[in-house]
Amino acid sequence: MAPSLVEKESAMKNSARNLVAMIVLGLGVMAPTRTGPAGPRPYRDLSAQWWQWATSIPTPDNPLTDTTGENCMVGQRGDVWFLAGAAFGGEVTRSCTVPENKKIFFPIVNILAWNSPNVCGQDSENLSVDELFEGIHPFIEGITDAYATVDGRLVRHERRVRSDAFEITVPEENLFDAFCPENVPAGIYSPSVDEGIYVLLPRLSPGEHTIVINAENSDAGFDLHITYKLNVEPVLLE
Repeated sequence: MAPSLVEKESAMKNSARNLVAMIVLGLGVMAPTRTGPAGPRPYRDLSAQWWQWATSIPTPDNPLTDTTGENCMVGQRGDVWFLAGAAFGGEVTRSCTVPENKKIFFPIVNILAWNSPNVCGQDSENLSVDELFEGIHPFIEGITDAYATVDGRLVRHERRVRSDAFEITVPEENLFDAFCPENVPAGIYSPSVDEGIYVLLPRLSPGEHTIVINAENSDAGFDLHITYKLNVEPVLLE
């Protein structure tokens, strides 16, 4: 028998709860009125890559569950350095060393929805991209008192993003285990989609820098305050 509308809505809500890295800035940014991709192409591509990075790392070494910053370099590659949020919200202070030749990309707030038939509360029916977006959009709309600063200066060039569909590959010991009724099997999950507000910083000068991220969603019981103490190190070429 086909699932009822109530059962489908419940499945979408359960899938939406598999979020894990909610963090952001950007009050006053208008929400897109369509459920397709939105935001500048580089941000859309990087938001998908950010989630692929975050979900691919086993929980013990994952930067999202790190309370000190000791895992901030795990999985980093290319010319963009990703900063993580906090998988469980709350207040976190991290210290991290970053090469000076890296741009820095991070969500001020974001949320993931992923198609997972028979996993994490979803029934056996596949969810479409539009259904996945419908499940996560209310969380972003409910964000209040959100801001990010770099060295005490308010970030004003954030971008609201709705990603293209992408796939994630998760290990056996993964972030979703803490949010789902049962352990989530390792594997590839597709489609996955993201909605959030992101910042792409230019390369920071060598030395110490402080990034602060704050966001709330009282209806979802979400409260986040992250402080990053970055040490930007010169890259010595022989």
